[in-house]
Amino acid sequence: MVNLFNRPRHNSHEGHDRDGEDQADERTRLLHGQNESYLSPDDPAVSPYNLWSIRALRALSTTFLAISFIWWTFLLVSLFVSAPATHTRGSGFFAFAYTTLTVGYLLFGLIFFAVPSKPMTVWSLVLTLFLFIDMCITVAVPHIRIEEGWVGIATVVWATVIAIYNIVQNRYVAWGKREEEERLTGREETRRPLREWLAVLTETLFMAIIAIISILFMITLILRARDATLQAPGEKYYVSSRNYQVHLDCVGNSSSTGDKSIPTVLLEAGEGPVEDTLQPFVDELHQKGAIGRYCYWDRPGMAWSDNAPSPFSAGMASDALSEALALANEEGPWVLVSAGIGSIYNRIFASRHLLEVEGIFLIDPLHEDYLSNIARPGRGFALWIRGILSPLGLDRIFGAVFKGRTREDRIFGRSAYQTGKFIRAKLQENLVAGSMTSSEISAARHVQMPDTPLTVVSSGKEVRKSEKWAGRQEDLTAITKNLKNWDIVKDAPHEVWKTTEGRRLLEQRLREMVLEE
Repeated sequence: MVNLFNRPRHNSHEGHDRDGEDQADERTRLLHGQNESYLSPDDPAVSPYNLWSIRALRALSTTFLAISFIWWTFLLVSLFVSAPATHTRGSGFFAFAYTTLTVGYLLFGLIFFAVPSKPMTVWSLVLTLFLFIDMCITVAVPHIRIEEGWVGIATVVWATVIAIYNIVQNRYVAWGKREEEERLTGREETRRPLREWLAVLTETLFMAIIAIISILFMITLILRARDATLQAPGEKYYVSSRNYQVHLDCVGNSSSTGDKSIPTVLLEAGEGPVEDTLQPFVDELHQKGAIGRYCYWDRPGMAWSDNAPSPFSAGMASDALSEALALANEEGPWVLVSAGIGSIYNRIFASRHLLEVEGIFLIDPLHEDYLSNIARPGRGFALWIRGILSPLGLDRIFGAVFKGRTREDRIFGRSAYQTGKFIRAKLQENLVAGSMTSSEISAARHVQMPDTPLTVVSSGKEVRKSEKWAGRQEDLTAITKNLKNWDIVKDAPHEVWKTTEGRRLLEQRLREMVLEE
């Protein structure tokens, strides 16, 4: 701060005699004690910025904002391309959401830096309380702590520290403002011009919104902690250099006929978790004795499996499944059963395990020509928006409170699509569908063994709805030269097993393929 007290002192009348040559300016008006009266409270010289400590505090806040914005940018990029050592096995949207909250809080605090108010302090205390609870849940619940890793923990701790810092900033600026008013005007200013009242109102509304957001974050974390108590059937295996875990479960015992082992059915989910789609149907067949043994797994981001680093293609998923099966000492032989987009994953797996695969069973499969639809930029943007809003948990909270949604619903059931992990998995699928995955499925088609038995069962509704879909279903019957059956179930939807006729036909065809000599 410039030392104003070293400037020459002049008599006020002398200044007037010189026709304004030495008129008082904003700085000389601050020399309280050299003027005959106090300054007006409305004088612009009455400002907390006169104190070097207040200016230093503002510079510190600006530095914190710059650090938070750099971290926010890094987390934004990592949603699409994971940096080394920063991959979170959770969705990644958790850390991004808390950093967005921190950046907004710091920016707003700087905009209204010189207008401290009691409502802002009260709301800041509320925000700090809930962020502290969020931090405790994140650190205390092992499942959440492992999923979010050091990135998520550091982010929520930083958000809590900044909330505490903003309380200190607000109170210190209020003190500095009061000190300068008393020094320069002789009293504390209790009036507020309309501009300041509007600023206080804006502060109050903004802080109320942020506090509500922090409450929603907390409730979502409580639901995640509750869901973590549901144990996964089977086992979870670390894959990809122990970067993440995938869930795998095998049911039943191996059997053989003569010198030949009966193959194990290996399930691949379609658009949703396998536990909510194919697995219940196949388990029913197992209970009836139609099949002796089956295995199913959750692709990264689905149900009990962690999210994988980005980018993540169908070929990478196939490698993760191969590694998990090896760790579980599961060697096949396999009959691969898949539905929808799962057929893309299964066909790539089959091309990489030519000798272990004894049959490919496709249920209303997705043709590779439709990968361009999966890769649409608009779809990716919608998934990203859903992802960044997912930590609020509005749909999950509503479902839990008003619709009685359970842990099972949120992990693998009808509410699974609402979780950040699931959305991240779909976003990863979108990002590489038209490039990496398209290239991998093209290569798989060229190397597939021509004598591998193949069965295709198509949805009658989907075939009638689109000639293109019907044509692509027919094309998929030629991925090997050993087509056993191609059936179109007249009134069945995309999930063919949901109709009585569809279930009957699927059971018949699967029996034939598994027991084929």
